Amino acid sequence: MPECPELHLAGRFINGACGALVFAGGVERSAVGRGPEVPFRSEAYGISAVARGKELRLTLSALDPAAGPPAQDLVFRFGMSGSFRLCPAAELPRHAHLRFLTRESPPRALCFVDPRRFGSWRLGDAWQPERGPCVVSEYQAFRENVLKNLEDRAFDKPICEVLLNQKYFNGIGNYLRAEILYRLKIPPFEKARTVLEALKEQEQERRKKDPSLTLSKKVKLRQENPDLLELCHSVPMEVIMAEKQLLDPEHPDNYSNFKNWLQCYLVPGMSSLRDRSGRTIWFQGEPGPMAPKGQRPRKAPCKKSPELKAEPEAPSPKVTPRAPKQRRRAAAKPPKEVKEEQEEKEVKEEQEEQAGRPRKGRARGRRTVSAAPASPEVPQSVRRSRRASARRGTGAAPAV
Repeated sequence: MPECPELHLAGRFINGACGALVFAGGVERSAVGRGPEVPFRSEAYGISAVARGKELRLTLSALDPAAGPPAQDLVFRFGMSGSFRLCPAAELPRHAHLRFLTRESPPRALCFVDPRRFGSWRLGDAWQPERGPCVVSEYQAFRENVLKNLEDRAFDKPICEVLLNQKYFNGIGNYLRAEILYRLKIPPFEKARTVLEALKEQEQERRKKDPSLTLSKKVKLRQENPDLLELCHSVPMEVIMAEKQLLDPEHPDNYSNFKNWLQCYLVPGMSSLRDRSGRTIWFQGEPGPMAPKGQRPRKAPCKKSPELKAEPEAPSPKVTPRAPKQRRRAAAKPPKEVKEEQEEKEVKEEQEEQAGRPRKGRARGRRTVSAAPASPEVPQSVRRSRRASARRGTGAAPAV
Protein backbone atom coordinates (compact mmCIF):
# COMPACT_ATOMS: atom_id res chain seq x y z
CA MET A 1 0.00 0.00 0.00
CA PRO A 2 1.47 3.42 -0.91
CA GLU A 3 2.70 5.26 2.18
CA CYS A 4 4.12 8.70 2.84
CA PRO A 5 7.30 8.29 0.72
CA GLU A 6 5.34 7.07 -2.33
CA LEU A 7 2.99 10.08 -2.16
CA HIS A 8 5.88 12.55 -1.87
CA LEU A 9 7.77 10.89 -4.72
CA ALA A 10 4.63 11.00 -6.86
CA GLY A 11 4.33 14.73 -6.21
CA ARG A 12 7.98 15.23 -7.13
CA PHE A 13 7.49 13.22 -10.31
CA ILE A 14 4.44 15.25 -11.41
CA ASN A 15 6.16 18.59 -10.78
CA GLY A 16 9.30 17.48 -12.61
CA ALA A 17 7.68 15.73 -15.59
CA CYS A 18 4.71 18.07 -16.08
CA GLY A 19 6.16 21.43 -15.05
CA ALA A 20 6.94 22.44 -18.65
CA LEU A 21 3.95 20.71 -20.27
CA VAL A 22 0.78 22.47 -21.42
CA PHE A 23 -2.45 20.54 -20.95
CA ALA A 24 -5.67 21.23 -22.86
CA GLY A 25 -9.31 20.16 -22.98
CA GLY A 26 -11.33 18.46 -20.29
CA VAL A 27 -10.40 15.78 -17.77
CA GLU A 28 -11.34 12.26 -18.83
CA ARG A 29 -12.73 9.84 -16.25
CA SER A 30 -13.25 6.09 -16.56
CA ALA A 31 -16.68 4.62 -15.89
CA VAL A 32 -15.46 2.74 -12.80
CA GLY A 33 -13.26 5.41 -11.22
CA ARG A 34 -13.92 6.06 -7.52
CA GLY A 35 -14.26 9.79 -7.74
CA PRO A 36 -16.51 12.50 -9.22
CA GLU A 37 -16.36 14.04 -12.68
CA VAL A 38 -13.95 16.97 -12.78
CA PRO A 39 -15.76 20.10 -14.02
CA PHE A 40 -12.68 21.77 -15.46
CA ARG A 41 -11.92 22.62 -19.06
CA SER A 42 -9.30 24.95 -20.49
CA GLU A 43 -7.47 25.48 -23.78
CA ALA A 44 -4.17 25.76 -21.93
CA TYR A 45 -3.48 24.86 -18.31
CA GLY A 46 -0.72 23.53 -16.10
CA ILE A 47 -0.60 20.94 -13.31
CA SER A 48 1.26 21.07 -10.00
CA ALA A 49 1.25 18.70 -6.99
CA VAL A 50 1.93 18.70 -3.27
CA ALA A 51 1.79 15.75 -0.85
CA ARG A 52 0.85 15.59 2.83
CA GLY A 53 0.96 12.29 4.68
CA LYS A 54 -1.06 9.77 2.66
CA GLU A 55 -2.78 12.39 0.47
CA LEU A 56 -1.72 14.21 -2.68
CA ARG A 57 -3.26 17.41 -4.03
CA LEU A 58 -3.27 18.33 -7.73
CA THR A 59 -3.91 21.90 -8.80
CA LEU A 60 -5.11 22.63 -12.37
CA SER A 61 -4.40 26.28 -13.25
CA ALA A 62 -5.21 28.04 -16.53
CA LEU A 63 -2.14 29.66 -18.08
CA ASP A 64 -4.22 32.78 -18.74
CA PRO A 65 -6.11 33.34 -15.48
CA ALA A 66 -8.07 36.25 -16.95
CA ALA A 67 -9.49 34.25 -19.86
CA GLY A 68 -9.54 30.77 -18.34
CA PRO A 69 -11.60 29.13 -15.58
CA PRO A 70 -10.64 29.39 -11.90
CA ALA A 71 -8.11 26.92 -10.57
CA GLN A 72 -9.40 23.46 -9.72
CA ASP A 73 -7.95 21.36 -6.85
CA LEU A 74 -8.26 17.61 -6.45
CA VAL A 75 -7.11 15.61 -3.42
CA PHE A 76 -6.12 11.99 -4.08
CA ARG A 77 -5.84 8.97 -1.84
CA PHE A 78 -3.83 6.15 -3.43
CA GLY A 79 -5.53 3.24 -1.66
CA MET A 80 -3.70 -0.07 -2.22
CA SER A 81 -2.23 0.42 -5.68
CA GLY A 82 -2.64 4.02 -6.89
CA SER A 83 0.08 5.86 -8.84
CA PHE A 84 0.58 8.52 -11.54
CA ARG A 85 2.08 7.81 -14.96
CA LEU A 86 2.85 9.95 -18.00
CA CYS A 87 2.44 8.06 -21.28
CA PRO A 88 1.35 8.52 -24.92
CA ALA A 89 -2.39 9.10 -25.16
CA ALA A 90 -2.63 6.31 -27.75
CA GLU A 91 -1.04 3.81 -25.31
CA LEU A 92 -3.01 4.30 -22.11
CA PRO A 93 -2.29 1.75 -19.38
CA ARG A 94 -5.05 -0.41 -18.01
CA HIS A 95 -6.98 0.98 -15.04
CA ALA A 96 -6.22 4.62 -15.94
CA HIS A 97 -9.22 6.09 -14.11
CA LEU A 98 -8.43 9.80 -14.54
CA ARG A 99 -6.58 11.29 -17.53
CA PHE A 100 -5.19 14.79 -18.23
CA LEU A 101 -4.23 15.28 -21.92
CA THR A 102 -1.43 17.52 -23.17
CA ARG A 103 -1.79 19.99 -26.05
CA GLU A 104 1.22 18.66 -27.99
CA SER A 105 0.95 16.41 -31.05
CA PRO A 106 0.80 13.50 -30.59
CA PRO A 107 -0.68 14.13 -27.13
CA ARG A 108 0.44 12.52 -23.92
CA ALA A 109 -1.65 11.77 -20.85
CA LEU A 110 -0.97 12.11 -17.14
CA CYS A 111 -2.95 9.18 -15.71
CA PHE A 112 -4.06 8.20 -12.25
CA VAL A 113 -3.68 4.41 -12.43
CA ASP A 114 -5.24 2.19 -9.78
CA PRO A 115 -5.63 -1.54 -10.62
CA ARG A 116 -7.32 -2.50 -7.35
CA ARG A 117 -9.63 0.54 -7.29
CA PHE A 118 -9.24 1.39 -3.59
CA GLY A 119 -7.87 4.82 -4.48
CA SER A 120 -10.13 7.85 -4.86
CA TRP A 121 -10.21 11.60 -5.40
CA ARG A 122 -12.45 14.45 -4.34
CA LEU A 123 -12.87 18.05 -5.47
CA GLY A 124 -11.47 20.92 -3.41
CA ASP A 125 -8.18 21.73 -1.71
CA ALA A 126 -9.01 20.60 1.84
CA TRP A 127 -7.05 17.81 3.44
CA GLN A 128 -9.00 15.24 5.43
CA PRO A 129 -9.70 16.91 8.78
CA GLU A 130 -9.24 13.70 10.80
CA ARG A 131 -5.62 13.37 9.64
CA GLY A 132 -2.85 14.84 11.80
CA PRO A 133 0.29 16.70 10.70
CA CYS A 134 2.51 14.96 8.14
CA VAL A 135 5.47 13.04 9.58
CA VAL A 136 7.70 14.33 6.75
CA SER A 137 6.70 17.90 5.89
CA GLU A 138 5.32 18.93 9.31
CA TYR A 139 7.60 17.10 11.70
CA GLN A 140 7.59 19.53 14.64
CA ALA A 141 3.79 19.85 14.61
CA PHE A 142 3.54 16.04 14.31
CA ARG A 143 5.77 15.54 17.37
CA GLU A 144 3.86 18.02 19.50
CA ASN A 145 0.51 16.54 18.44
CA VAL A 146 1.55 13.11 19.71
CA LEU A 147 3.18 14.12 23.00
CA LYS A 148 0.39 16.47 24.11
CA ASN A 149 -2.34 13.85 23.49
CA LEU A 150 -0.91 10.82 25.30
CA GLU A 151 -3.99 10.71 27.56
CA ASP A 152 -6.11 9.78 24.53
CA ARG A 153 -7.54 6.27 24.74
CA ALA A 154 -5.95 5.53 21.35
CA PHE A 155 -2.61 5.12 23.16
CA ASP A 156 -3.98 2.23 25.26
CA LYS A 157 -3.37 0.00 22.24
CA PRO A 158 -0.10 -1.70 21.20
CA ILE A 159 2.44 0.62 19.63
CA CYS A 160 2.30 -1.26 16.31
CA GLU A 161 -1.43 -0.50 16.00
CA VAL A 162 -1.13 3.14 17.10
CA LEU A 163 1.51 3.78 14.43
CA LEU A 164 -1.21 3.19 11.82
CA ASN A 165 -3.53 5.78 13.40
CA GLN A 166 -3.49 8.62 10.86
CA LYS A 167 -4.82 11.09 13.42
CA TYR A 168 -1.38 11.02 15.04
CA PHE A 169 0.94 9.30 12.53
CA ASN A 170 -0.18 10.67 9.17
CA GLY A 171 1.87 8.91 6.51
CA ILE A 172 3.05 5.83 8.43
CA GLY A 173 1.96 2.48 7.00
CA ASN A 174 2.72 -1.19 7.34
CA TYR A 175 6.32 -1.37 6.10
CA LEU A 176 7.38 1.88 7.82
CA ARG A 177 6.11 0.80 11.25
CA ALA A 178 8.01 -2.49 10.98
CA GLU A 179 11.25 -0.74 10.01
CA ILE A 180 10.94 1.91 12.75
CA LEU A 181 10.22 -0.54 15.58
CA TYR A 182 12.92 -2.93 14.38
CA ARG A 183 15.64 -0.26 14.46
CA LEU A 184 14.77 0.68 18.04
CA LYS A 185 14.29 -2.97 19.15
CA ILE A 186 10.83 -2.11 20.49
CA PRO A 187 8.44 -5.09 20.77
CA PRO A 188 5.51 -4.35 18.46
CA PHE A 189 2.89 -5.28 21.09
CA GLU A 190 4.26 -3.05 23.84
CA LYS A 191 1.69 -0.54 25.13
CA ALA A 192 1.97 2.69 23.11
CA ARG A 193 1.63 5.01 26.09
CA THR A 194 4.45 3.23 27.92
CA VAL A 195 6.79 3.76 24.95
CA LEU A 196 5.85 7.39 24.26
CA GLU A 197 5.67 8.64 27.86
CA ALA A 198 9.30 7.62 28.24
CA LEU A 199 10.14 9.94 25.32
CA LYS A 200 8.30 12.80 27.00
CA GLU A 201 10.23 12.31 30.23
CA GLN A 202 13.56 12.09 28.41
CA GLU A 203 12.85 15.32 26.57
CA GLN A 204 11.98 17.16 29.78
CA GLU A 205 15.13 15.91 31.52
CA ARG A 206 17.26 16.93 28.55
CA ARG A 207 15.94 20.49 28.75
CA LYS A 208 16.53 20.70 32.52
CA LYS A 209 20.14 19.48 32.30
CA ASP A 210 21.28 21.87 29.62
CA PRO A 211 18.76 24.51 28.51
CA SER A 212 21.51 26.40 26.66
CA LEU A 213 21.90 23.75 23.93
CA THR A 214 21.79 25.30 20.49
CA LEU A 215 19.49 23.96 17.78
CA SER A 216 22.40 22.47 15.84
CA LYS A 217 23.61 20.56 18.92
CA LYS A 218 20.11 19.30 19.60
CA VAL A 219 19.83 18.05 16.01
CA LYS A 220 23.21 16.33 16.29
CA LEU A 221 22.22 14.59 19.53
CA ARG A 222 18.95 13.41 18.01
CA GLN A 223 20.70 12.08 14.94
CA GLU A 224 23.09 10.10 17.10
CA ASN A 225 20.34 8.72 19.37
CA PRO A 226 17.03 9.02 17.52
CA ASP A 227 13.80 8.21 19.32
CA LEU A 228 10.65 6.70 17.86
CA LEU A 229 9.12 10.01 16.74
CA GLU A 230 12.34 11.08 15.07
CA LEU A 231 12.53 7.81 13.17
CA CYS A 232 8.95 8.38 12.00
CA HIS A 233 10.45 11.34 10.13
CA SER A 234 13.92 10.11 9.18
CA VAL A 235 13.02 6.61 7.90
CA PRO A 236 10.53 7.92 5.28
CA MET A 237 13.11 10.56 4.33
CA GLU A 238 15.62 7.78 3.62
CA VAL A 239 13.26 6.42 0.96
CA ILE A 240 12.56 9.87 -0.51
CA MET A 241 16.17 11.11 -0.56
CA ALA A 242 17.99 7.89 -1.47
CA GLU A 243 20.73 8.27 -4.09
CA LYS A 244 19.55 5.09 -5.81
CA GLN A 245 15.86 5.66 -6.31
CA LEU A 246 14.14 3.08 -4.14
CA LEU A 247 10.63 3.69 -5.49
CA ASP A 248 10.38 4.84 -9.10
CA PRO A 249 7.00 6.42 -9.99
CA GLU A 250 7.69 5.82 -13.69
CA HIS A 251 8.37 2.11 -13.08
CA PRO A 252 6.24 1.16 -10.07
CA ASP A 253 6.74 -2.57 -10.66
CA ASN A 254 10.50 -2.37 -10.08
CA TYR A 255 11.07 -3.01 -6.37
CA SER A 256 14.58 -4.46 -6.39
CA ASN A 257 16.31 -1.44 -4.76
CA PHE A 258 13.48 -1.06 -2.26
CA LYS A 259 13.69 -4.73 -1.23
CA ASN A 260 17.43 -4.35 -0.64
CA TRP A 261 16.77 -1.33 1.59
CA LEU A 262 14.29 -3.16 3.85
CA GLN A 263 15.75 -4.52 7.08
CA CYS A 264 12.69 -6.14 8.67
CA TYR A 265 9.52 -6.02 6.54
CA LEU A 266 9.14 -9.31 4.61
CA VAL A 267 12.82 -10.07 5.29
CA PRO A 268 13.66 -13.81 5.59
CA GLY A 269 14.16 -14.89 9.20
CA MET A 270 11.85 -12.23 10.67
CA SER A 271 8.72 -13.15 12.61
CA SER A 272 5.19 -11.94 11.93
CA LEU A 273 1.83 -11.73 13.68
CA ARG A 274 -1.55 -10.28 12.79
CA ASP A 275 -2.63 -7.32 14.90
CA ARG A 276 -6.23 -6.73 15.99
CA SER A 277 -7.05 -4.91 12.77
CA GLY A 278 -5.89 -7.89 10.68
CA ARG A 279 -2.68 -6.28 9.42
CA THR A 280 0.57 -8.26 9.54
CA ILE A 281 3.39 -6.79 11.63
CA TRP A 282 6.97 -8.00 11.06
CA PHE A 283 9.46 -7.99 13.94
CA GLN A 284 12.43 -9.70 15.56
CA GLY A 285 12.48 -11.14 19.06
CA GLU A 286 9.58 -11.15 21.50
CA PRO A 287 6.26 -9.69 20.32
CA GLY A 288 5.44 -7.96 23.64
CA PRO A 289 2.89 -8.29 26.46
CA MET A 290 -0.14 -7.23 24.39
CA ALA A 291 0.35 -9.81 21.63
CA PRO A 292 -2.91 -11.44 20.46
CA LYS A 293 -3.63 -14.70 22.27
CA GLY A 294 -3.91 -17.90 20.29
CA GLN A 295 -1.37 -16.86 17.65
CA ARG A 296 2.12 -18.14 17.17
CA PRO A 297 4.70 -15.94 15.43
CA ARG A 298 5.42 -17.13 11.91
CA LYS A 299 8.87 -16.77 10.43
CA ALA A 300 9.61 -15.82 6.87
CA PRO A 301 11.56 -18.69 5.24
CA CYS A 302 15.27 -18.06 4.91
CA LYS A 303 16.69 -18.13 1.39
CA LYS A 304 18.93 -21.10 0.66
CA SER A 305 22.27 -20.51 -1.00
CA PRO A 306 22.62 -21.97 -4.52
CA GLU A 307 25.32 -24.46 -3.53
CA LEU A 308 23.15 -25.91 -0.75
CA LYS A 309 20.06 -26.16 -2.86
CA ALA A 310 18.88 -29.76 -2.92
CA GLU A 311 18.47 -31.50 -6.20
CA PRO A 312 14.84 -32.16 -7.07
CA GLU A 313 13.92 -35.77 -6.43
CA ALA A 314 12.80 -37.89 -9.33
CA PRO A 315 9.13 -38.78 -9.02
CA SER A 316 8.72 -42.31 -7.68
CA PRO A 317 6.79 -44.67 -9.95
CA LYS A 318 3.22 -45.18 -8.92
CA VAL A 319 2.66 -48.76 -7.69
CA THR A 320 -0.64 -50.30 -8.70
CA PRO A 321 -1.96 -53.82 -8.09
CA ARG A 322 -1.18 -56.23 -10.87
CA ALA A 323 -4.04 -56.53 -13.30
CA PRO A 324 -4.86 -59.66 -15.29
CA LYS A 325 -2.96 -59.98 -18.52
CA GLN A 326 -6.08 -59.73 -20.64
CA ARG A 327 -7.22 -56.55 -18.85
CA ARG A 328 -3.80 -54.95 -19.24
CA ARG A 329 -3.77 -55.73 -22.92
CA ALA A 330 -7.28 -54.34 -23.31
CA ALA A 331 -6.34 -51.12 -21.57
CA ALA A 332 -3.46 -50.58 -23.96
CA LYS A 333 -5.72 -50.80 -27.02
CA PRO A 334 -8.35 -48.43 -28.28
CA PRO A 335 -11.97 -49.32 -27.42
CA LYS A 336 -12.80 -50.18 -31.04
CA GLU A 337 -9.99 -52.78 -31.30
CA VAL A 338 -10.97 -54.29 -27.95
CA LYS A 339 -14.56 -54.68 -29.09
CA GLU A 340 -13.51 -56.35 -32.35
CA GLU A 341 -11.16 -58.69 -30.49
CA GLN A 342 -13.94 -59.68 -28.07
CA GLU A 343 -16.30 -60.44 -30.94
CA GLU A 344 -13.65 -62.64 -32.64
CA LYS A 345 -13.07 -64.47 -29.35
CA GLU A 346 -16.78 -65.19 -28.90
CA VAL A 347 -17.07 -66.51 -32.47
CA LYS A 348 -14.04 -68.75 -31.90
CA GLU A 349 -15.45 -70.17 -28.65
CA GLU A 350 -18.75 -70.91 -30.37
CA GLN A 351 -16.95 -72.77 -33.13
CA GLU A 352 -14.99 -74.82 -30.57
CA GLU A 353 -18.20 -75.76 -28.76
CA GLN A 354 -19.76 -76.93 -31.99
CA ALA A 355 -16.65 -78.91 -32.83
CA GLY A 356 -16.69 -80.60 -29.38
CA ARG A 357 -13.19 -79.35 -28.46
CA PRO A 358 -12.49 -77.97 -25.00
CA ARG A 359 -12.19 -74.17 -24.98
CA LYS A 360 -8.76 -72.75 -24.42
CA GLY A 361 -8.13 -71.21 -21.04
CA ARG A 362 -11.25 -72.64 -19.41
CA ALA A 363 -9.90 -76.05 -18.31
CA ARG A 364 -7.05 -74.48 -16.29
CA GLY A 365 -7.49 -75.18 -12.59
CA ARG A 366 -10.47 -77.53 -13.06
CA ARG A 367 -10.50 -81.10 -11.77
CA THR A 368 -10.44 -83.64 -14.52
CA VAL A 369 -13.66 -85.64 -14.75
CA SER A 370 -13.78 -88.98 -16.50
CA ALA A 371 -16.16 -89.05 -19.44
CA ALA A 372 -19.51 -90.71 -18.79
CA PRO A 373 -20.44 -93.65 -21.00
CA ALA A 374 -22.52 -92.65 -23.92
CA SER A 375 -26.21 -93.19 -23.32
CA PRO A 376 -28.68 -94.09 -25.99
CA GLU A 377 -30.35 -91.12 -27.59
CA VAL A 378 -33.69 -90.23 -25.93
CA PRO A 379 -36.59 -89.64 -28.32
CA GLN A 380 -37.81 -86.06 -28.57
CA SER A 381 -41.37 -86.94 -27.42
CA VAL A 382 -40.02 -88.47 -24.19
CA ARG A 383 -37.92 -85.38 -23.45
CA ARG A 384 -41.01 -83.19 -23.85
CA SER A 385 -43.08 -85.31 -21.42
CA ARG A 386 -40.26 -85.17 -18.82
CA ARG A 387 -40.16 -81.38 -18.95
CA ALA A 388 -43.95 -81.10 -18.67
CA SER A 389 -44.13 -83.40 -15.63
CA ALA A 390 -41.26 -81.55 -13.94
CA ARG A 391 -43.18 -78.28 -14.35
CA ARG A 392 -46.37 -79.72 -12.94
CA GLY A 393 -44.48 -81.42 -10.10
CA THR A 394 -46.56 -84.56 -10.43
CA GLY A 395 -45.16 -88.03 -10.81
CA ALA A 396 -41.76 -89.15 -11.92
CA ALA A 397 -40.42 -89.14 -15.37
CA PRO A 398 -41.10 -92.47 -17.16
CA ALA A 399 -38.13 -94.74 -17.33
CA VAL A 400 -36.45 -95.09 -20.64
